[in-house]
Amino acid sequence: MKMKSRRAGPPDGGYGWVVVISAFFIMGLTAAVLKNFGIFFLDIQRHFGVLASTTSWITSTTIAMFHLGAPAACALTLLSSQRVVIIVGGLLTASGMLLASLDLSLPWLYFTMGILQGIGISFSWIPANSMVSHYFVRWRPIAYAIASSGECVFAILFSPFFQWLIETYTWQGALLIIGGLQLNVCVCGALMRPLEATQCSIQDTKTSLKGDSAVLAPKRKAAFQCSLLRKPELILYIMFAILSAAGFFIPPLFLVPFANSLGMDRYWPASILSVLALADLVGRLTCGWVANMRLLRNLQLLTMVATLLGVVLLLLPISHNYWVILVFASLHGFLFGCVVAIHINSIVDIVSLEGFDSGLGIFMLFRSIGGFIGPPAAGWLVDQTNDYSSAFYLSGLCLVSSAVFVALVDHLVQRRHAVEGDVP
Repeated sequence: MKMKSRRAGPPDGGYGWVVVISAFFIMGLTAAVLKNFGIFFLDIQRHFGVLASTTSWITSTTIAMFHLGAPAACALTLLSSQRVVIIVGGLLTASGMLLASLDLSLPWLYFTMGILQGIGISFSWIPANSMVSHYFVRWRPIAYAIASSGECVFAILFSPFFQWLIETYTWQGALLIIGGLQLNVCVCGALMRPLEATQCSIQDTKTSLKGDSAVLAPKRKAAFQCSLLRKPELILYIMFAILSAAGFFIPPLFLVPFANSLGMDRYWPASILSVLALADLVGRLTCGWVANMRLLRNLQLLTMVATLLGVVLLLLPISHNYWVILVFASLHGFLFGCVVAIHINSIVDIVSLEGFDSGLGIFMLFRSIGGFIGPPAAGWLVDQTNDYSSAFYLSGLCLVSSAVFVALVDHLVQRRHAVEGDVP
């Protein structure tokens, strides 16, 4: 019995791979759907006869609620379990799309596709990542890579699929079908078997309690370290979060309308999003591998890829040729994947592993500001200039500016290491 108790803990395999596959589908049915909101943009704008900036508030609200819902998702997970929160998230996500298909009004879409969908994505996405973390230690990086790739794989498949749904069933019918598909998040949540039973049996044996600390640790971390806001490095990194988020969500929203404005057939612009998602997947895996080789510091690498991403977005609208746009969109997807792969891990370099949970919460909270104002600001520019290129110029400038703050953070972190006598 004692030997069994000693081995209890994160399985690092076994049923953990079922959890990973479930997380893979959750990422695809939530984040990948959000990535393809741009396909609905023109249809909704024409239907209500409103400005681009007005329509873009739907995506902005979704993004903001996704970030703002993260603290609530974490708190509910501690009170119940990841399984319960994911199922609730699946119901909210599906309800948002199903109710949006009623097409009552534009404010109704703000509430359904924006608030309900955003909170549902948060309640599904956050606990799914948490479950992967609890089930793995040694294989955690690989497990995370497989789970997060669901967002990219489904984004590739959803681009032409959503376009076909819109042309076959109208955008209202497409939302109804997508809502039905998102009910599968509840099924994936039901497969997220908590480790509670294992924990209860282990708590009876004090000798095995230490061995299972990796599983129990998240339940005991209740204190939120607001004092981290005193760190100048974190304040600067928050500026990066706001500016980068403002730039992140503009291209997927305006890429399809931009291509359509050039007179391209509707399926060609949708294919650009599929290529972008594939490049995103390659970028995540490549940058994760490069970061693991320790050739550069995470913050150095982040500065480089964020700068290059901004430059690519500034150059993207210069050409009006489909193949040139496709090349720049591919570069954008690759570099975006690189940024996503390391920008969260870089928080550890700033606040240490002990303050990571609180640092991530603060980071996500402030990042919602950029995600909320970025798309409407780009929409306003499009309305003023009557040119979708201005949206990409804004996105590129935001990302280049964000890279400056990362460089400053890296300088402060290295100076702190030098004062403390640590080796970076």
